[in-house]
Amino acid sequence: MRKKTKIDAFCRITEAICLPKSEFPRIVIIGGGFAGLALVENLKKEDLQIVLIDRNNFHQFQPLYYQVATSALEPDSIVFPFRKQLRGYKNVIFRLAEVQEVQSSDNTVYTDNGFLTYDFLVLATGSETNFFGMERIAEHGLGLKDIRDSLDIRHKMLQNLEQAAITCNDEERDALTNFVVVGGGPAGVETAGALAEFRNYILPKDYPEYPAFLMNIYLVEASGRVLSSMSKNASAMTLKYLKNLNVEVLLNETVVDYDGNVVLTKGGEKYFAKTLIWTAGVKGQFPDGIGKKNVVKGNRIKTNAFLKVEGYENVFAIGDVATVISETSPEGHPQVAQPAIQQGVHLSAIIRNLLHGKPIKPFKYKDKGSLATIGKRKAVADLGRFKFGGYFAWMIWSFVHLISIIGFRNKLLVGINWLISYFSFDKGSRIIIRPFKKERLNTKNKI
Repeated sequence: MRKKTKIDAFCRITEAICLPKSEFPRIVIIGGGFAGLALVENLKKEDLQIVLIDRNNFHQFQPLYYQVATSALEPDSIVFPFRKQLRGYKNVIFRLAEVQEVQSSDNTVYTDNGFLTYDFLVLATGSETNFFGMERIAEHGLGLKDIRDSLDIRHKMLQNLEQAAITCNDEERDALTNFVVVGGGPAGVETAGALAEFRNYILPKDYPEYPAFLMNIYLVEASGRVLSSMSKNASAMTLKYLKNLNVEVLLNETVVDYDGNVVLTKGGEKYFAKTLIWTAGVKGQFPDGIGKKNVVKGNRIKTNAFLKVEGYENVFAIGDVATVISETSPEGHPQVAQPAIQQGVHLSAIIRNLLHGKPIKPFKYKDKGSLATIGKRKAVADLGRFKFGGYFAWMIWSFVHLISIIGFRNKLLVGINWLISYFSFDKGSRIIIRPFKKERLNTKNKI
């Protein structure tokens, strides 16, 4: 009997996704994150038919997820509709779909809404939370890799605080007002700092039923320092800022179990907490059809220095999902915005040269530095040989992030919110729109 393959599941998909006829080569880009949009922006005037596919109809500004999660911003301030962004791009088409599988043998992409063929395929599918196989933590904890994750955290935090005001059980109140953040990278320290500011400035006003010191924030980091990807100076300053905000930082410690009530660490410590936020790792996500030999550490796709997936003539990978192997980057580049944007820009030059029969150049990453904020007026910066922290670093962080947000309206909304918060120490989005209920959907291979 013939062994069933995954392609059998698509036999019912007999219709192609409707696209305008074009005499130009078609490039299909899966994923509208920083990398995908950078590629689109730099190819929008070329003689190509560009098809952007994403399971969402909007771009998400990931660096500010934590501010939505901690009630500082509304979600629509950091998302932007693709169709509005692509308005006026005559050679760009957006299709809302979940990509299931890639068949390179016949240059076909299969989605939940039909199939389409390509001349060039670009995987810019990003990453998702990596719980490292710890199923109970994945079940009860909350990641921070999607705008929905941010809303889940916000709703759960506010519901827990409301429940803490109701309960007469002191032990339950402690668990409801305790927050554990796992991972001492930028997302972890920024989330912990924002939670601490919420406790210090919002809790006493909104919840006079119990003292603010009942809300404990724990930051758990497996290595010996926070922000280990930045300089030792940045790590030391960040640790100082966090301690000044009364965040309890646990270094050289890992979380090994969580049942929704009790956090257990490798060192044998137990912490009662109804909320665990996991920022300790990510892994690449991409559809079926890519050979296992091309998948490396972190579930990322290995490419050569020209961003091409080995063994494929017309398939490329960029952004968080790609590990670009070269002499200068044997381990790949950090899974942050700058490498993704630069790869998108460089791939546009590669495709342009391929179309015109010109030589192509290998990708070289230019590190523009790193920034992280730990609350208002507190940030750290590694900008080449300049390594500093404090108010000036926070101003640079604010400026860089504000100008990077897509859309004038979004820039204005975020800027106004930050300005109000700067003078009032207030957060204006403390609304429970829907009861918290963690999604149980399996989104594996859905892009």
